[in-house]
Amino acid sequence: MSYMESYKEWCENPYFDEATRNELKAIAGDENEIKERFYKNLEFGTGGLRGILGAGSNRMNIYTVRKATQGLANYILANGGLGRGVAISYDCRRMSPEFADCAALCLAANGIKAYIYPSLRPTPQLSFTLRELNCIAGIMVTASHNPPEYNGYKVYWEDGAQVTSPKDVDIINEVNSITDYSTCKTMDKTQAMIDGLYNVVGFDMDDRYIEALKKQVIHPEICREVGKELKIVYTPLYGTGNVPARRVLKEIGFEHVYEVPEQAVVDGNFPTVSYPNPEDPKAFALALKLAKEVDADVILATDPDADRLGVYAKDSATGEYVSFTGNMSGVLVCEYVLSQKKALGTLPANGAVVETIVSTDLCKAVAAEYNMKLIEVLTGFKYIGEQIKWFEEQNTYSYQFGFEESYGLLVGTHARDKDAIVAVMLLCEAAAFYKKQGLTLWDQMIKIYEKYGFYREGVQSLTLKGLDGAAKIGAIMEDLRNNPIKSLAGLNVKEFRDYEKDAVLVMADGSKHSTGLPKSNVLYYEFENNAWCCVRPSGTEPKIKFYMGVKGTDLNDANKKLSELSDGFMGLVQE
Repeated sequence: MSYMESYKEWCENPYFDEATRNELKAIAGDENEIKERFYKNLEFGTGGLRGILGAGSNRMNIYTVRKATQGLANYILANGGLGRGVAISYDCRRMSPEFADCAALCLAANGIKAYIYPSLRPTPQLSFTLRELNCIAGIMVTASHNPPEYNGYKVYWEDGAQVTSPKDVDIINEVNSITDYSTCKTMDKTQAMIDGLYNVVGFDMDDRYIEALKKQVIHPEICREVGKELKIVYTPLYGTGNVPARRVLKEIGFEHVYEVPEQAVVDGNFPTVSYPNPEDPKAFALALKLAKEVDADVILATDPDADRLGVYAKDSATGEYVSFTGNMSGVLVCEYVLSQKKALGTLPANGAVVETIVSTDLCKAVAAEYNMKLIEVLTGFKYIGEQIKWFEEQNTYSYQFGFEESYGLLVGTHARDKDAIVAVMLLCEAAAFYKKQGLTLWDQMIKIYEKYGFYREGVQSLTLKGLDGAAKIGAIMEDLRNNPIKSLAGLNVKEFRDYEKDAVLVMADGSKHSTGLPKSNVLYYEFENNAWCCVRPSGTEPKIKFYMGVKGTDLNDANKKLSELSDGFMGLVQE
């Protein structure tokens, strides 16, 4: 069916509600808009759905959500999961409650119990909940840190992590096999509740989640002591972190948490930010203003579904607040957890640290210092969650820490996805610990650099929207894949890794070997002098991303080297 035929079907078929049909009829004269909405079905990728809200097959709406859920239900039923149920949560975005209900009622119509939260909850709590309830799967309705016009739908499996191979591909095939939207089931909500198929998760699950977090506290006595004076500014960026973050900090002893009032309400329009991303310095404007007013020690921001955490801390030398990259905050927590467990004699001999291939090499140095096994995985926290599952199944390593550069980390195994709430708690504990020593978090970060080396990383991206943009991203990847660069910015390439082809090319002798990781559309360049670059299309946004890392003799040298490598690579792909 052509995109125009699909458009006419949606406009005329009474299966689609009147509001949907009217929205589409209003764009009758705009062929480009029709094409963008219907040139393809919204892709159910390896993590689920994410797209722009609106009517059409390439948009997030109740029909695309119901189709995705029907495919998931078909897979669950085919794999003996009928009696287990599915946990569902959602964030603050537009249509999130409606999409969550849509998914729950589709599952119910298929005879699968849905366990749904009565209001918004964080992504990591969904991961925790589905395991607590022994569910076969979980659904989180969120578009994470995307702009307000987006929403999304992430699927988790029984281990608490997002679905991985081969389940992800099998579920995708089930979703793609549905060609008629009217075959996707739903039912009346009241009847679903009467039948025991629509179940509201009780507040006791909040208590259980918070208790699981508190078990990760290493120095509760320092939290209680220094918590009387440490000043914390926090913004949930209108999202799910608001209640659990403030609650856990209060319960472990932090008495001075200043919330950014404008961003403490639930609002999927995100009125004070262009998009709610703690990676973006602009998202911290109001928090920085408040921090200066109260003389805060640390500033924290979580994204709408509270799996990412952004951090600022005061530089005691200048009195100014300095931003942390995700690599920096991740390594700071890693060093804190490992060093303090070692000091207390609780660090296991078989401990493991897991990071993604685009994360800092500084983590490798920290892991080596504490004799931890360092495991690298593909980009995406689901691969870190998968490692935890394998550790438990195979009785190999004891998971101690995992993180990815995109502001996500996990301490503990209560969840199997990045958890900004546990990150908030441990960053504040670390801030209290170092404050007792006369140090800010930034002072401690400098000490880490001085101990291990001045590693610096950055990420650049090209945003290329729509059908033409997707084609351009594909063309860039193919050109880089087929014409491997040998040197850049005065650095020679030592190895070129093509994860799609599962091949590593050693430049010195032309030999090849396997990457040792699953196939993925990712290219990686290992340069001399501890420099590297990784290229991959975003799985959630119309972007192609370029990750880079260097090691310098000091921060200025590292920043200079990073700038040169970044300029060189971006100049190459934009020629």
